[in-house]
Amino acid sequence: MRAAVLLEPDQPLELRELSPRPLRATDVHVRIDASGVCHSDETIRRQGMGGLGPVILGHEGCGTVLEVGGEVRDLSPGDRVIGAFHPACGTCWACVRGRTQFCEQIITVATRAHWLDDVTDQRTWSMSGLGTFAEEAVVDRISLVRVESDLPAEQLALVGCAAMTGVGAALNTARVEPGSVVVVLGCGGVGQFVVQGARIAGATRIIAVDPFATKRDRARGNGATDVIDPTTTDVVAAVLDATHGRGADYAFEVAMSGPTLRQAYDLCRNAGTVVAVGMPSAGTTVEFDAFQLFSTEKRLLGCYYGSGQVRTDFPRLVALAEAGRLDLAGAVTRRIALDQVNDAFTAMAGGDVIRSVILPDGEER
Repeated sequence: MRAAVLLEPDQPLELRELSPRPLRATDVHVRIDASGVCHSDETIRRQGMGGLGPVILGHEGCGTVLEVGGEVRDLSPGDRVIGAFHPACGTCWACVRGRTQFCEQIITVATRAHWLDDVTDQRTWSMSGLGTFAEEAVVDRISLVRVESDLPAEQLALVGCAAMTGVGAALNTARVEPGSVVVVLGCGGVGQFVVQGARIAGATRIIAVDPFATKRDRARGNGATDVIDPTTTDVVAAVLDATHGRGADYAFEVAMSGPTLRQAYDLCRNAGTVVAVGMPSAGTTVEFDAFQLFSTEKRLLGCYYGSGQVRTDFPRLVALAEAGRLDLAGAVTRRIALDQVNDAFTAMAGGDVIRSVILPDGEER
């Protein structure tokens, strides 16, 4: 099968012909039906994956089961599945306490899924144990969630990362209350779903902040009541002015930078909630006045994978989409073939897309 492989950090991906190793007892062989191209893929492309390599990138995807290992009892060929970039084994300390986003089996999965390069016979790793920038994937059972849905593959793929992270940030991490004022800084793929999550939660004012007009317009379509261009407007001053000087009830930082996280903190009201959603580069730092932290009672929360419990949250997101309450289709702004994946990174950097989605031959299956 063909896959887009990162051979060296900060280099374009290369298409390679790969062969799977024999399935282990808990493995599942999946045909990839759609894969979203996420900012996290670009981060790994630039930085590499902890010394492992070569590596198939891609962690946001869905597919169809082709074959299962001998100990897999709850999946069968033909089942539709969504990949979870952090697995949920269901039995470790974190999983039994309802924190499957911190499942302790991640190391095992990250090192078990691999392919062999037909040319060099070299082991090829899979990002997050998935490697969805490929025609097929060999995945541990605990990294897959079965769904019963007729939604197009290009929409189901987004549930695995962008929708789970964004909607989960609003509903699970922050627990946005009805009637709230919400600010979202950064309205790419994940930020758009934070906007939608806030809308679903009943926020009455949602302020979307992004330098790209296309993303601000898309945010309005997803439920934003106000938009701000940070290149022409003092964001903190504008939010304070719009809230009678109090600040927002909730501020979500999705732009993946230290300065915007600090900005989110400054525009949040006393006893408000600040949520760090975007994945910044390693080593990014932010400074806070310790007295201010003490005296304002602002809550600063990290948000990993939307605090998601994938086995219950994936079906919930699918149900919301099927009911018309969650717009997955609107986030798909570009459909591409596998050999166009490097172009997708360029389009993302230029702010031209919400999500590029890789489909077989660039068309919906």
